[in-house]
Amino acid sequence: MAGPAFRAAAVRVRTPATSANLGPGFDALGLALGLYDDVVVRVADCGLHVDIAGEGADTLARDEKHLVVRSLRTTFDLLGGQPRGLEVVCANRIPHGRGLGSSSAAICAGIMAARAVTIGGPEKLDDTAMLELATEIEGHPDNVAACLLGGFTLAWTESGAARAIRMDPAPSVVPVVFVPAKPVLTETARGLLPRTVPHVDAAVNAGRAALLVEALTRRPELLLAATEDRLHQEYRAPAMPESVALVNRLRADGVPAVISGAGPTVLALTEDGTADKVAAVAGAGWAANRLTMDASGATVLPLASVGADSSGAAV
Repeated sequence: MAGPAFRAAAVRVRTPATSANLGPGFDALGLALGLYDDVVVRVADCGLHVDIAGEGADTLARDEKHLVVRSLRTTFDLLGGQPRGLEVVCANRIPHGRGLGSSSAAICAGIMAARAVTIGGPEKLDDTAMLELATEIEGHPDNVAACLLGGFTLAWTESGAARAIRMDPAPSVVPVVFVPAKPVLTETARGLLPRTVPHVDAAVNAGRAALLVEALTRRPELLLAATEDRLHQEYRAPAMPESVALVNRLRADGVPAVISGAGPTVLALTEDGTADKVAAVAGAGWAANRLTMDASGATVLPLASVGADSSGAAV
């Protein structure tokens, strides 16, 4: 059986940063943020060429170990076969190892790019299957759901398959992220979590997570109460004491603040009139950025084709 045909035109995929958990919504809630990585993929005659600019340019692999390439390869296998060669160019703006979904952005970029350059790709791999594949590669659906769908997402697994719904955050909410200089590995942060938690803490988190859906979509005045967490943040404090201290300081001042994902970035959910003031709170040692919410999620942006035939297929 013949393998798939590929388009000669390069495609550009833009993927947003994401913040998972948002306090009480552990491994379930996610938020897409207006900070983006761009990946350009072109099917080539042979070999593999990877170029990286920005975050990770000095440390990331430029071979088959690169996460975008691994995600491309996995998706091509599902779509029927590998192209003869690949050129991959990454412009990275999402900090790595900081709890802002850089790995999810890379995974989603690889999957979407492979689907886009494969003729008939969207028909063979629909959006639901794409979420399932991204979750399989990443290991959990919270970040990849927000990355793919944009907005505010609730993700879960059902009969072993990832599912997600998207909601629109209230337009008045302005995210501010505080990014420290040093990363923390997700595996390190997860390793600090206890195997069991007190029933009262689980009950509090369940109520706060439910409240957070209402607070983030319709009633932002409830965000301080809605972002209270008892399941993971304090347990992770030994790996990121400065981050947890900043969260506690902001919350004591009435600012809804949480550890972003596995940390160590701190996310504050502010409003337009106070965002700049909040951003100035952390001081030295933090890169404070006022961001927007991303509403679109991962997006494929076709580039002008060079050398394609009338069908757009690569020979």
